Amino acid sequence: MADLQKFIDELRAKVSIADVVGEKVKLVRKGREYTGLCPFHNEKTPSFTVNEAKGFYHCFGCGAHGDILKFEMEANNLPFMEALEKLAHKAGLEVPRISHENKAEVEKRKSLYEIMELAVKFFERNLRLPEGQQALDYLRNRRGFSEETIAKFRMGYAPANNGLRAWLASKNVSEQDMGDLGLVSLAEHNTSKRTFDFFRDRVMIPIFDKAGRPIAFGGRVMGDAQPKYLNSPETPIFQKRRILYNMNYARDKAFEAKNLLICEGYMDVIALDAYGIGYAVAPLGTALTEDQIQETWRVCSEPVCCFDGDGAGVRAAMRSVDRVLPILKPGYSLRFLFLPDKQDPDEFLKAKGQGEFLKLLDSETKPLKDILGRKYTENNVFNTPEKKALLEKTMKEEAAKIADETVRGYYMQDLQSRLYYEIGRGAKSAYRPEFQPWRERSGSSYRERRAQGLNATVVHSQKVLDEAVVKFVIAAMIYCPPLIAEYEEKLSGFEIKNPGLRKLFDTLVEVSSELEEADFSSLCEAMKQRGLLEQVNTLWEVQMLKTQKADELKLRDEINTKIVEVQLQQLEAEIKECLRQIETAEVFPDEVYKRYESLKKEKEQLLNAEEAI
Repeated sequence: MADLQKFIDELRAKVSIADVVGEKVKLVRKGREYTGLCPFHNEKTPSFTVNEAKGFYHCFGCGAHGDILKFEMEANNLPFMEALEKLAHKAGLEVPRISHENKAEVEKRKSLYEIMELAVKFFERNLRLPEGQQALDYLRNRRGFSEETIAKFRMGYAPANNGLRAWLASKNVSEQDMGDLGLVSLAEHNTSKRTFDFFRDRVMIPIFDKAGRPIAFGGRVMGDAQPKYLNSPETPIFQKRRILYNMNYARDKAFEAKNLLICEGYMDVIALDAYGIGYAVAPLGTALTEDQIQETWRVCSEPVCCFDGDGAGVRAAMRSVDRVLPILKPGYSLRFLFLPDKQDPDEFLKAKGQGEFLKLLDSETKPLKDILGRKYTENNVFNTPEKKALLEKTMKEEAAKIADETVRGYYMQDLQSRLYYEIGRGAKSAYRPEFQPWRERSGSSYRERRAQGLNATVVHSQKVLDEAVVKFVIAAMIYCPPLIAEYEEKLSGFEIKNPGLRKLFDTLVEVSSELEEADFSSLCEAMKQRGLLEQVNTLWEVQMLKTQKADELKLRDEINTKIVEVQLQQLEAEIKECLRQIETAEVFPDEVYKRYESLKKEKEQLLNAEEAI
């Protein structure tokens, strides 16, 4: 590894300074810091502090001060390389080769931060020029951000021309440096064979590191163009898997609130801050990573993942569960909040205000164990020995992912209790009351009990997509990636029974969210890295679409038609079942009839939709 500073930054991110200092000093948590007796001078009253969030220690008695590397050197009397090797071993990293060039590389990084600051100022200035008026109106009127909020987050506007490139060139910034920072697309790296601004005609949101230095940008379109959000590519100073948007502001507020919110995007974070909730952060265009989770634990032991209350939000939560399980440790976990009515934080706050949001945060936040249980039991009934066995096997496999032995043991206990509950629930669900003799008993009438029994058998099952339809939809998404975002949520309401196709669909959605601009080639490459390219290639529907050169509009119509057909078929089955129950009932079943009328209306709406396609 050539970049020494990058390696040291990685060590700081992966290794807790409190853990390292704690090997020498008995630390006590006090507010946002740890305190203890200074190891560098004799004292009876603690004056030595460790700030986990900022990554440094300080003694108010003797003035000792430094970061994790300096502490390792001075506390253990180690030379630089030995201290580096010791910390690298803790982090599970290989020590890079150190050369005389490293000093120059560190200086180079400093200049890169300075160039990014120039870019921030350029975008800020353009927001106030006539060409930025539309962007300013978008922020003020459509998003509802105040001047204070716009200024605090240093929002700006990227013009539609190559203005940034020209302006930076006037400041003696080389095109190579611009390209290295993701500010321009260099001629040799694009098909147009010319250098142009990476961000054009977008509202610009600067991304800062914990020290408050600009390291990247997020750009949002103001209309319907795609992609809606565009983030900087990875650069020498920006690794998106480690960075959380707004951590530079949120960490102090999180200590005060004793809470930290993890949202889906930076617009959610800004909206929350505008309503006085300043302890929110967000990943940057990817699912929450292990490094980002570890970063949140530096300021809050159980941060809350705040997701939209739609299918995409639920899937994002499940991906977070998968990421956090292996790294769980005593005292550290995640909690989850799903907003009602498929709202995002901005929509909820505008509709109901800060007070209602805080009430929701206090009353509706769920622990990780509940979400883990929900992952495999929601909308399922375990009424056969095979289903019960599968549930037990799945739950044990999930718990086995937890590396920490103590935490794993308690999760095994909790999942075992949940297992018994779900199996019991399944047994009760399999019980068919209409098969029992109906005798008059105290407490309820014959009519009431009969209606309850009939209602229990009304079909409410999740709609199942035919395998052929699933294959066509997946192929269409691969061939035309913009369809992924459009149909991801629509298809979440259907069951995909084939586990191979289910995995293919879920992985496709996941990798598309991680790509800056998904196209057929980049999707295939991403699926190849996940070991699923063979499954993609076996879908003859993909080759068929390539041969036909199908366009996006045609594909959308075909998908809509197929989905409506499936819905109609299954509605017909539900309607028939309701009619059967009504015809065989000894007493008119009110609830079943209401369900029947509702299904007929739903069918009528679908038929109208089918005609409109």
